[in-house]
Amino acid sequence: MFSLLPIITSILVLAEFVLGNFANAFITLVICTDWVKRRKLSSVDWIHVALAVSRIVLLWVILIFWNATLVNPTSYNRIVIYIIIVAWAVTNHFSVWLATSLSIFYLLKIANFSNLIFLRLKRNVDKVILFVLPGSFVVFFCYLSVKNMEWTVGMSENEGNATWKTDLLSILHISDLSILTITNLLPFTTSLICFLLLIYSLCKHLRKMQLHGRRLQDPSTKVHVKALQTVISFLLLFVIYFLSIIISVWSSNRQKNVPVFSLGQAIELTYPLSHSVVLIFGNRKLKQAFLLLVWHVKHWLIETFSSISIRK
Repeated sequence: MFSLLPIITSILVLAEFVLGNFANAFITLVICTDWVKRRKLSSVDWIHVALAVSRIVLLWVILIFWNATLVNPTSYNRIVIYIIIVAWAVTNHFSVWLATSLSIFYLLKIANFSNLIFLRLKRNVDKVILFVLPGSFVVFFCYLSVKNMEWTVGMSENEGNATWKTDLLSILHISDLSILTITNLLPFTTSLICFLLLIYSLCKHLRKMQLHGRRLQDPSTKVHVKALQTVISFLLLFVIYFLSIIISVWSSNRQKNVPVFSLGQAIELTYPLSHSVVLIFGNRKLKQAFLLLVWHVKHWLIETFSSISIRK
């Protein structure tokens, strides 16, 4: 079974890489085309484009890291590996927090509360989103600092006491994992709070509709449900993504766990692919563009096979 695992994970990684790049490039192309036509771009479209671009870069970084650690490790020195890890940390941070910003945007735009603080935030949703991204870098820089210390100690070979160095590396590795957990727990908790508040807002809206004897399937209810579907998909996929990161980090320090590490890398790629697919089908403009593309491809294939059969 383990002999087949590298082949299976390689197929999965390459398939997810190609499909993930296609999905995110499609989002970017559709929104940018609409931007050129209308000469303006909404806040949610800006978030979609930035998220798609960050995920394209993230997919490339994960693929390069997979190649550097599993496929062709002798071609990469330790400095290049460190640069790849830093690049992954940066792109992962942007990808996760932009998705979290999308959850915050849905909450502030769709939910209805009479709280004065919420109403003030609702009126300044663009400023809130601009504040969230720079604010998230505080914990991120702590993670990079610990990672840099861990790498510096690991690179200083034959310097000082070997036992002391091993103990220090263990402490730094635990600190690294702890801060990595915190940096990923913050956006997850934020999105979870947004999800719960959206549910509460929907329940209030449904009670109000029942009280006035109106039908429940009104536009506001549909918008609430669509936002909830997007946020819950992000939460579920993010849990899987984070667990795959933890598996990859732990198994990378144990040479005997190479199959587990490769499987973790394959699972890690499902997040930037799957959530982008959810965003396409959850956005009316992106969904219509995708269905139109499928229709054109379908008719092109029918015409191509028809012309081939006629020639025969």
